[in-house]
Amino acid sequence: MGTFGREERAGVVALSRIGVFICHCGENIASMVDCARVAKTLATHPGVAYAVDYKYMCSDPGQALIKEAVQRHKLTGVVVAACSPRMHEPTFRNAVAETGLNPYLCEIANIREHCSWVHTDREEATQKAIELIRLMIEKVKSNERLQPIHVPITKRALVIGGGIAGIQAALDIANAGHEVVLVEREPSIGGHMLQLSETFPTLDCSQCILTPKMVDVARHKKIKLYTYSEVEAVEGYIGNFEVTVRLKARSVNIAKCTGCGTCWQKCPSRAIPSEFNAGLSIPDPENPKKRLGYRTAIYTPCPQAVPNKPVIDRANCLWFTKQKCGVCAKVCPVQAVDYTQEDELVKEKVGAIVVATGYQVWSVAKAAADYPYIGYGEYGYGTHPDIIDGLQFERLLSASGPTGGKVCRPSDGKEPKSVVFLSCVGSRDNEKGFTYCSKICCMYLAKHAMLYKHKVHDGQAYNFYMDIRAGGKTYDEFTRRTVEEDDCLYLRGRVSRIYPRGDKLVVQGSDTLSNAQVEIEADLVVLGTAMVAQADAEALAQKLRVAYDKDRFFAEAHPKLRPVEAQTAGIFFAGACQGPKDIPETVAQASGAAAKVVALLNADELEREPVVATVHRAAPPVYSLCFGCFYCERVCPYGAIEREEIKDRHGNLIKTVAKVNEGLCAGCGLCAACCRAHAITLRGFNDEQLYAVVNAIGE
Repeated sequence: MGTFGREERAGVVALSRIGVFICHCGENIASMVDCARVAKTLATHPGVAYAVDYKYMCSDPGQALIKEAVQRHKLTGVVVAACSPRMHEPTFRNAVAETGLNPYLCEIANIREHCSWVHTDREEATQKAIELIRLMIEKVKSNERLQPIHVPITKRALVIGGGIAGIQAALDIANAGHEVVLVEREPSIGGHMLQLSETFPTLDCSQCILTPKMVDVARHKKIKLYTYSEVEAVEGYIGNFEVTVRLKARSVNIAKCTGCGTCWQKCPSRAIPSEFNAGLSIPDPENPKKRLGYRTAIYTPCPQAVPNKPVIDRANCLWFTKQKCGVCAKVCPVQAVDYTQEDELVKEKVGAIVVATGYQVWSVAKAAADYPYIGYGEYGYGTHPDIIDGLQFERLLSASGPTGGKVCRPSDGKEPKSVVFLSCVGSRDNEKGFTYCSKICCMYLAKHAMLYKHKVHDGQAYNFYMDIRAGGKTYDEFTRRTVEEDDCLYLRGRVSRIYPRGDKLVVQGSDTLSNAQVEIEADLVVLGTAMVAQADAEALAQKLRVAYDKDRFFAEAHPKLRPVEAQTAGIFFAGACQGPKDIPETVAQASGAAAKVVALLNADELEREPVVATVHRAAPPVYSLCFGCFYCERVCPYGAIEREEIKDRHGNLIKTVAKVNEGLCAGCGLCAACCRAHAITLRGFNDEQLYAVVNAIGE
């Protein structure tokens, strides 16, 4: 380690006493950069009062070295030459702050990623390191003494989505003592998990483990539950969001309704496809002319619904379509039916938002209709009743399904003696579907084969697969059990065609392991379709001002270090709205998001980085350099630009100018870059600092 003092050097301005600290980063930097030579060279740079190199500057001894040097040499600024600022900038700024020096008078020169790691010539790397540090020295001379921004926090949280992710997040936050507003678009909370029969790999009854949590949500004193509702608009910023929620007209007064069920038992409109049963329709064994799986116009999704209060489907209700009927209003013992009910908008103020909007199953039929040369039209989904998707098969297996758990064919109600399962229908397919793996298909198709054999002992299950991806605790053992104990025949290959022959379905495919063409006569075909983002995910992302990827899943701030956070501060993700996930991973992420929210709401106020944009003011008669073009408002991705009216002392409007909401601003600098009047500056990156850096290049 070498040190070089420059306190007595002539010509040093009193206010410019910069300390330069070069880190070896073990051998990451020192193997390609001569750190001692860099320190010695920069000790002679104008304004540098002290320069030193050390093997691990981020270590406790390294930080102590910085703090001791700041006090002994009365440094007015610090430049640390080390790794990326994203790694240790807070570490070094905190060390500087402990000495009483403003932490924003500390700058980081990245000589690892920008220098050592990208060079193979030691001399070139050393010279480049000297240049990079010189630029930061010139910048820090003009740095301002910034102060953190303090933002008050509304100690309430909003959870969007009432599936297992939203339920878990809401309960965790509420149990920590904070109020929660839970918004669910469907008439009941529970999500897709409520539709499942059993869950892998333990084969727990999904409703048995989910419904107690649903009831806990409804009874929790800290949770305000809005079902059959949607988020209309989101305004504000971290700690201070104002959310507008649309309460859709249920046509039922839920305060009066007791959930007795008389209304839907008497409703004459009884042949409406049930969303809860995934549109499945099965012949009634006792009455072949009657089909099971439908719902009425006034309905609850299922007997376990929370709240167990019905809604009227106005698109299929005779009162709303033909102005006749009114049976439900006549038979209701508490007069809860209200045909005049309208949508209602309510506003809720919250400090944090958890997005848990879940997923939907890819519609093979819609894809084939919209894109006949892209979708899986050769599989015949939507054209033959005995070709169904995985969620529909779940409803066949479920005790709460239309058949009470009996496996039968939708075409004639007969028990299928052979079932073919197809993996990766829409997943991992660049040409016909999506590039990603849906993650749960291998496991739920293995579960389907296992449960099918438990119900139809003499039946035969086949599974066409690309690869078996069972990456979870006891997941691989589960899939092996399907083969070894339940005698499911796995065929590695794709299916090329499915077509009817008599009362059978002929499945043509290939087995790439035996290099043989395969033809199977099946009674039922189940497609393991892709898990995709919600249809309105893009619209919701724009309301929340959060990023989303090419598949419309919400994009996290960092896939490894910030996996539950959005780039927009104060917004967090949980569950399959971010990407395909199974139930254990969803619950874990929901609790992780809840922990982040609780940590945020536990503080009395939020301390934010002061590196934000600011609009310059000026003396009368100009008042502000801004001339009101508001181009900055159009380009700001965070909605941080507001409009401010400037009036004279008589109250007359002089002009309307831009104003930066510091709570929303993320310091991206787009507004400053596009401002035609040069009225906006990004704190910490003002013109003087940038000119100083540019002018130092090549000196």
